[in-house]
Amino acid sequence: MLNYDTLLSEQVKKMKPSGIRKFFDLAATMDGVISLGVGEPDFQTPWTVRKAAVDSLERKRMIYTANSGMAELRQEISNYVQRKYDISYHPEDEVIVTVGGSEAIDLAIRAVVNPGDEVLIVEPSFVCYKPIVELMHGVAVPISTKLENKFKLTAQELREHITDRTKLLILPYPNNPTGGIMTREDLEAIAEVLRDTNILVLSDEIYSELTYGRKHVSIASLEGMQERTIYVSGFSKAFAMTGWRLGYVCAPKPLAQQMLKIHQYAIMSAPTLSQHAAIVALRECDQEVQKMVDEYNMRRRMLVDGFNRIGLTCFDPEGAFYIFPCIRSTGMTSEEFCEALLQEEKVAVVPGNAFGDSGEGFVRVSYAYSLKHLQEALRRMERFVKRHKGAQA
Repeated sequence: MLNYDTLLSEQVKKMKPSGIRKFFDLAATMDGVISLGVGEPDFQTPWTVRKAAVDSLERKRMIYTANSGMAELRQEISNYVQRKYDISYHPEDEVIVTVGGSEAIDLAIRAVVNPGDEVLIVEPSFVCYKPIVELMHGVAVPISTKLENKFKLTAQELREHITDRTKLLILPYPNNPTGGIMTREDLEAIAEVLRDTNILVLSDEIYSELTYGRKHVSIASLEGMQERTIYVSGFSKAFAMTGWRLGYVCAPKPLAQQMLKIHQYAIMSAPTLSQHAAIVALRECDQEVQKMVDEYNMRRRMLVDGFNRIGLTCFDPEGAFYIFPCIRSTGMTSEEFCEALLQEEKVAVVPGNAFGDSGEGFVRVSYAYSLKHLQEALRRMERFVKRHKGAQA
């Protein structure tokens, strides 16, 4: 008999499964569950995008594209980032089309992290950053942000965590899970700390189109920052294209060249069908995206008001499609709260500690669901909170 334990990678064995999937998978085994756990837009992909995909199937050969993606799509990505965020990338040398934003993150970390390098990870944040850093035998250094600062990274917090081994800062705004954003003024303070260092920034801006009340600003657009920034985005969230698995990374040529080598060997090229559709998404779907943003904004306001009313206080998130209410008033940990809520009221949300230790005492609630769905979930959660606050008293 083979001893698989001795054959497997020690680094992989140490990795924990995603805390997001745990409750989603459990909810799938139960009847009548309202799941608010996954960041999956409930909107259909815009019709013009779907039509472009159908047309490409009927009229074009589904062959491999260039490793870095179709030239036409890379040009549209370059145009889009320039138009939206005032950043100029050369489509031939500085843009790579990837299999979702997740592959773009993976490429960026693998291309720059050596064993022992320290990577600063702003937390709470998406679950994939730390495991990828550790697979490269890098050292993941969390920077815990705070509710009183609306989960923004401050210049002081950044300075306190920089050492002579710091290689990379992962800056995930608009933020999953908190919904926090960084304003131009916030980013200027961070840029001021970084300009005289040899530290790179991985700016994960997958939710950049989903902001409420103010326009998103990229740190790459600030003076002197583009040369040290790896810009990651994609089509899943803004264009409701999660299953199309398409993202992109933009970076200075010396960095992009190395990322492309990894992409060539690991992936070869992103799905051809999705690339044809994405060209249309970038060219024609601004109005469709705005309609989705307006709908998300209505849901956001309803949930913030609702959670504050029932005693799960939360700040007003200005980006993405998540609410991050504080559940400490119930006397439960984040995981206890989520497990009990699922069993007693059949509502699935994600414990905040799945996104880093600083998420303990919070839960993530996605509002990428219908208003009817959210209202019923809120009613169930109100019953749950009243019952447990009463029991605690």
